[in-house]
Amino acid sequence: MLKRLLSAAFFVFIEIDLQKYQLYNIFAVLSEKNSGKQASHLYNFRAHEIYIAMNRSMKRIAVTLLFAGTACIVWAQDNTLLTLEQTYQWAQQNYPMIRQKDLVKQTAAYTISNLNKGFLPQLTVSGKATYQSDVTSVPITIPGINIQQPSKDQYQLLADVSQLVYDGGTTAAQRNVQQVNALVEEQKAEVELYKVKERINQLYLGILLLDEQLKQVELVKNDIRLGLQRITAQVNNGTAFRSSQLTLEAELLQNEQRTIELRSGRKAYVDVLALFINRPLSENVRLVIPVSGIAVQDREVIRPELKLFNYQDSLFNSQQSLVSAKNRPKVSLFAQGGYGRPGLNMLKNEFDFFYIGGVRFNWALGSLYTAKKERQLLEVNQKMVAVQKDVFMLNTNTQLKQQEEDMGKLRQLMEVDERIIAIRAKVKDASNAQLENGVITANDFLKEVNAENQARLSLIAHQVQLMQAQINYQTLTGKQ
Repeated sequence: MLKRLLSAAFFVFIEIDLQKYQLYNIFAVLSEKNSGKQASHLYNFRAHEIYIAMNRSMKRIAVTLLFAGTACIVWAQDNTLLTLEQTYQWAQQNYPMIRQKDLVKQTAAYTISNLNKGFLPQLTVSGKATYQSDVTSVPITIPGINIQQPSKDQYQLLADVSQLVYDGGTTAAQRNVQQVNALVEEQKAEVELYKVKERINQLYLGILLLDEQLKQVELVKNDIRLGLQRITAQVNNGTAFRSSQLTLEAELLQNEQRTIELRSGRKAYVDVLALFINRPLSENVRLVIPVSGIAVQDREVIRPELKLFNYQDSLFNSQQSLVSAKNRPKVSLFAQGGYGRPGLNMLKNEFDFFYIGGVRFNWALGSLYTAKKERQLLEVNQKMVAVQKDVFMLNTNTQLKQQEEDMGKLRQLMEVDERIIAIRAKVKDASNAQLENGVITANDFLKEVNAENQARLSLIAHQVQLMQAQINYQTLTGKQ
């Protein structure tokens, strides 16, 4: 798109000149056919007027196309910028674990909804038909009274409606357990998502390191080209050997190979980073160097793992409440209605309707046998979580201390690197002048160029390592 706009603008300018040339030719022919200077001047004047009008309109089109092309260039440049914070955000959005958080929320919502329905009226319909070997009878004969013996085959259809009034807090405890358990599962997903930052740090800083190495290779190539120009002039003048020129050319080609290797490695890093963020990235994408201001004395850790430990502790507390609630009695209202033979009147041997209502009290004492052990088991689990938290904090503080030591060491090394580079640069400049005067050979010159290159590469490595230590420090504290 950009190439088409710029090409169109270029051809518009060419078209202006062509139109001008064609107009003057046309009117020149007309002026030849019509004799007289006045006619010739008139045709030339008309050609000039038409050319000016066309020139203005065509230039407007060309300027519009150039502005559009410039806008595309600016947009393309902005579109290739990538920051570490954007990479974190896109990587976490694309990571499959993010979908588990929604599933956990749905599971908790469905479970809690079912628990709340425990206080809705419960309807039970049952029926039975039985035959028994004997029935209740009255072995007394009373004159004038006929006591009918019940039938041995009996039938009953029963509907039972119950309304829970008090469940000892079991439903509330179960609801609380489900809510806290959902928090635990969501936080586990957060812990996994946070680990993605470590992978992103490695890829992001790896690309930055390769960028700096590519810049350094270009500087070395410029030094070699400068030396090559001088030695070539000496070879042409007969004051230097051809082998010296070939040595510099071979060294230049080796650095070209180094450039190819670095660019290939950078492309591989960029491709992997694109997979993590699920977005297409240009091979020449530019990464913004992260700025991290770190207060080393501030070691407050706010990692998602700490929230997970706290939620797990709260979950065990909720389960303790559930154990207590299960050991409490339950009270409900009930109403029963049915049809059968016999009804509630056992002495009436015929089908009849009946009903009964009242209050039901239920206390399951069997759970008291295991309640004590269940509480002890939960206490042990809480202690295990506390141990895991202490181990995590110990490891984190140890890593933070190590990062602090590394940052201090790297700053000192960078100061020494800068002094070494200053010395190596002076030696290289001197050797460059010596090479020009034929005092030293090309190999001696390359030796000094490579020495400065190694010093600069050492500084680059230490700078990236310091940046990595700073980012790791923030990641360890949970502030990245």
